[in-house]
Amino acid sequence: MSAVNVDDDVNIDDDEELVIQHCATRQQDCAQFVTLLRSSVCVINDYVSLFCDKTPCMTSSQTGQRWLRELFVGHPRRFHNMFRMTKVIFFDFLALLEQEHGLKGTQRTPASEVLAITIYILGHNETFRKSGERFQHSTETLSRLFMIGLQALTNLSMHNIAPTDRHFRSIPGHIQNDERYMPFFKDCIGAIDGTHVDARIPVENQVPYIGRHGSTTQNVMAVCDFNMCFTYVVPGWEGSAHDTRIYHRAVRDPQSKFPFPPEGKYYLVDAGYPMEKGLLKPYPETRYHLPDFARGNRPIEGRREIFNKAHSSLRSVIERSFGVWKKKWAILSKMPQFEFSKQCVIVVVTMSLHNFIRRHPSRSDPEFDVCDENESFIHPEAYELRPNNRPRTMDPNPNSAPSSFEGTGATQMTNIREYITDQLTQYHR
Repeated sequence: MSAVNVDDDVNIDDDEELVIQHCATRQQDCAQFVTLLRSSVCVINDYVSLFCDKTPCMTSSQTGQRWLRELFVGHPRRFHNMFRMTKVIFFDFLALLEQEHGLKGTQRTPASEVLAITIYILGHNETFRKSGERFQHSTETLSRLFMIGLQALTNLSMHNIAPTDRHFRSIPGHIQNDERYMPFFKDCIGAIDGTHVDARIPVENQVPYIGRHGSTTQNVMAVCDFNMCFTYVVPGWEGSAHDTRIYHRAVRDPQSKFPFPPEGKYYLVDAGYPMEKGLLKPYPETRYHLPDFARGNRPIEGRREIFNKAHSSLRSVIERSFGVWKKKWAILSKMPQFEFSKQCVIVVVTMSLHNFIRRHPSRSDPEFDVCDENESFIHPEAYELRPNNRPRTMDPNPNSAPSSFEGTGATQMTNIREYITDQLTQYHR
């Protein structure tokens, strides 16, 4: 009897444990079910709120159109601060894009607001979310309208990023009317240089785009005239790419439409480019940049320094152009997470905007005016992505180390440099 009782007690205890475990499992299953049910309810509620509930989200009385009307009749400075151009230039720009380059509004959004949204995002680098709040549109609508504006600007860029005189028949007024450069540089038609723009690159592809300063950038080669307008641009190169490599790829590509100088004409370049036909570079191992000449009381020594100072002063037009361009369009300093192809488009369309503002008959713009009044002034934005954001002095730009390579026509360009140097030396005696 004793043994049987012990066995019975053991069996009873085992059954109780099984019941307790079963109850605990059921409780866990119920808790998980309740949690899943709550999550499902939240997901369904979010879906209904986003796609089924038609309650308006953007309900501010200050709609984008009302805000624009207020700016159109308000103080000119407010308008320029928001859209980086005067009212006159904006309306002329709007008319051009509508008539010739396919800018169209939508049923609810006129073309003027589409253009305003596009320029606002480019000028202030605002997110679609913040811009949507400003113009009272959803982020999806803002994205779509931005792309419409970007496409119209792209169409324009194919026409206005080009020389005004495609055959370079005349001497640039900037040279012709300045005794420092005339007649010495009468055959010069512009300047070529590279600059770096912030880039957003997937982690697995970042290495080629990392420059010596540790950030990912795209290297942009540009040509500008002496009116501070861009006449040619090659965006999208890796930040580590050398200027000479980009230049040679551009001029050897028959589809690139590079504006080749006619016989006897040339562009000014710095030490990062080769001495070859159509390119006039400074003397190596000689003071060159203007801050080097301004530092201290050391006078100009020798004919080579005379040439280099004049060359640097004239070639600085492209650095002033980069400065105005980057100051106006904040999106270039911190590019959003767009596809890289769209980042390259943004580079091009902001240069197109830059050109239209500069070439407008009103000739009224604060950023350009500062450079016109003082040719030695360069907006600090031109030196972004350099150490400490300070102007370079003796150092060349990040990818413009002195090049020993000389291309076809180097002897001809060397003779031109010697001839100009002799003329300048006689003039300064």
